[in-house]
Amino acid sequence: MEKALKMGKVSATGSFQLFIGQTTSTIIMAIGTIILTRLMLPEQYGLYAIALTPSLMITLFRDWGTGAAMTKYVANLRTKNKDNDIHDLLIAGLTFEIITGLALSFLSLLLANIIATTIFHRPQSASLISIASITIFSGSLLTASQSSFIGFEKMQFNSLTMICQSIVKTIAAPLLVFLGYGALGAVLGYTLSFLAAGIIALTMLYFILFRKLKRTKTNRTGIFKTLKTMLHYGVPLSISSILAGFRLQFYSFMMAFFCSDIMIGNYRAATNFAVLLTFFTFPISTVLFPAFSKLDPQNEHQLLKNIFTSSTKYTALLLVPATMAVMVLSKPMISTLFGEKWVYAPLFLTLYVISNLFVVFGSLSMGSLLTGLGETKMLMKLSLLTMSIGLPLAFLLIPMLGVTGVILGTIFAGLPSMFLGLHWIWKRYEAKADFKSSTKTFIASAIAAITTYSFLTFINAANWITLITGGIIFLTAYVLAAPIIGA
Repeated sequence: MEKALKMGKVSATGSFQLFIGQTTSTIIMAIGTIILTRLMLPEQYGLYAIALTPSLMITLFRDWGTGAAMTKYVANLRTKNKDNDIHDLLIAGLTFEIITGLALSFLSLLLANIIATTIFHRPQSASLISIASITIFSGSLLTASQSSFIGFEKMQFNSLTMICQSIVKTIAAPLLVFLGYGALGAVLGYTLSFLAAGIIALTMLYFILFRKLKRTKTNRTGIFKTLKTMLHYGVPLSISSILAGFRLQFYSFMMAFFCSDIMIGNYRAATNFAVLLTFFTFPISTVLFPAFSKLDPQNEHQLLKNIFTSSTKYTALLLVPATMAVMVLSKPMISTLFGEKWVYAPLFLTLYVISNLFVVFGSLSMGSLLTGLGETKMLMKLSLLTMSIGLPLAFLLIPMLGVTGVILGTIFAGLPSMFLGLHWIWKRYEAKADFKSSTKTFIASAIAAITTYSFLTFINAANWITLITGGIIFLTAYVLAAPIIGA
């Protein structure tokens, strides 16, 4: 119980710090996105989204799980007071991230023209892809530093880097677009934000945490030995991330081939708005990773079960009603903040956030548990299953349904692996969601959503009035329904 209380306090503090950072950075980013979408035409915004796709896809092959390994082993070694090993671990992880980041940035630069002309059939995107290639290297600095912050459970530093990145992007991108640079300005702002955040994060890591560690005579053999341990843990996890990321980026390539720039722009506008829900998902999933990393599943079996059940319950209590509110208020949300020209974005947003409802089964906590306990091979198998279902669905749905096919394919492809993973956790660790509590939360949220939708059908007012009225109705209905049902 003493360890449970200590972990609870650390996790609650970390969650709050991340919530503040995520909320602040998202609000800042949202302001920039609103300005950006109002300044740019849908086809310009679509070109901007397409130009980022190659660097995002190549980034999947940069990390090889070393970031997650840094988080896991820093958290684990801190419980054993092994500063010497942490020192060597950080050197090995940073060295690997910097080398792979530089190499892949140059690769992206070399392939930019080929991708723009041969694959995208948009020669004008070549220079944009080249500029975005810099984010691969700067992202390596940011990932290594943030992974270390999470392992040290210094979530406030993680939040600070997010805020810095959002400030730079919000100022630079709209300003450059306003000056007449269009999609080029948006890409430049995006790239500058990564570069600034990476440099700031690395500086903080060195001066605040790294210099205080006990130093050893680190040699090349020791670095390779430490890196070997990290890769043994991280490669299966990296393969999982590569498969998941490749599937999503493959969907982006399919969109670029089968969908117009206008439809892609509407889709990106919808996904930008869906970031609001990460206020709830990001803090909890992030703090659970180091929390599970500190557990011994053999000797702390009951504690493991309690953490998994509680994390699922309280995440659902927040995320499910927030998701349903976004679904029912998607049209006035999009129209109020982005304007009337984004005709298809409300439908895309409604469909896109459906997957958040699966949190009632424990989908959000599942990944943190498997990663924290070192079950990376199981994660790799689940990703292989999702990939084997997702690629055929892409060929079937995207040519026929366009962007809607992308969203539906993403949802359906992930369901079998989610349920299989949750079943495996139950069989191995006897950890599961409190389905009675989840059902009550879902019913209370559904009542609030149905009530709100019914009222809004009779309201014929400006979008911002509809949004405020709908938000008040939903919140009131949920606050009344939840305690009556027992959620």
